[in-house]
Amino acid sequence: MSQERVPAPGDRLQVLAEFRHHIRLFLHFSETAAQKRGLQAQQHQLLLQIAGAPDKVAATIGYAAERLGLCHNTVVELCNRCEAAGLIVRKQAGSDRRCVLLELSPAGRKKLEALSIDHQCELNDLAPKLIRTLTALRAVPRKSGTRGAGRDSGF
Repeated sequence: MSQERVPAPGDRLQVLAEFRHHIRLFLHFSETAAQKRGLQAQQHQLLLQIAGAPDKVAATIGYAAERLGLCHNTVVELCNRCEAAGLIVRKQAGSDRRCVLLELSPAGRKKLEALSIDHQCELNDLAPKLIRTLTALRAVPRKSGTRGAGRDSGF
């Protein structure tokens, strides 16, 4: 049984570069997969956040903006494009006409389901590499006083 060496502090940048490379490969895969299914990357991400909202959390434009890291008005425009493409529907939330709930249309759900299967397969292939780089990063000694020093998480 081979034992992996513990990285030296100088290896931190190499490990971070390797991790960032794997993340970028996944993001490129995700963008390409969405395009192949006729979606822009941001449309795919919006559909995912709407469908993946936890129970008892309203999938509103504000919620989507927070989850996507976008401005409210940017998400409004994104929703307009998705609604025009038949991917989502907007519904009024009770008597408060200002609160609009976002839901996937059947066509949006079908596209998202197909993309989710593609993404799960890709992540299953990528997971061992990500785990190796995260494990290596945890093994790199940190200077005391740095962000996260002393936490159990190692990050």
